[in-house]
Amino acid sequence: MEILDLFVEYKQYYLIGIKTTIMLSFFSLIIGTTLGGILCLLRLSKFRLLKAVATVYIEVFRGTPMMVQIALVYFGSYVLLGVDMNSFLAALIAVSLNSAAYVAEIIRSGIQSVDKGQWEASRSLGLSNGQTMRHIILPQAVKNILPALGNEFVTLIKETAVASTIGVLDLMHASKIVQSSSYKAFDPLVIVAAIYFSLTFTLSKLVGVLERRLSYSD
Repeated sequence: MEILDLFVEYKQYYLIGIKTTIMLSFFSLIIGTTLGGILCLLRLSKFRLLKAVATVYIEVFRGTPMMVQIALVYFGSYVLLGVDMNSFLAALIAVSLNSAAYVAEIIRSGIQSVDKGQWEASRSLGLSNGQTMRHIILPQAVKNILPALGNEFVTLIKETAVASTIGVLDLMHASKIVQSSSYKAFDPLVIVAAIYFSLTFTLSKLVGVLERRLSYSD
């Protein structure tokens, strides 16, 4: 009951935190999906240089912690460019770049899951590689990609908690404010954990529903 009272008393901070967390995760996924699509095409390219650039990008961003990436963007923007970047914008850029590396692999797996025989059939019909990708491969790959993108959104909601380290007013930052104001270290964290669980559990169930509906349509 004491935890519930604490939530009611400081609910404005938690509501702001929820809004910020969802916005950061959602827009990062949108930007990351766009960049990831480009990276995927580069990764599948026959040109070795383009393929190498995409591969290095993906390996670097998948192989380094998101917290380090956020710090590099936030502090690096001032050190290298002299720009005092807004903390939310810095987090959005870093998380989007990170997400792009994972989404690129999701899209690549989706494309490669389509039967290779369909490429050969398309060529026999006189379709170019671009036409085959656009009209034959991608529509089928999307069914495999969408549930994975939903899971990526769930992952981002949890991982963006590190954005609080540069002052982004997300859920973790909200808990720090409540800790300072209430002089309670544990209870605010329990509230945040419950909110994170509610968000991710609900989204995971929705992704599951989407996945089942897509499987029924096959």
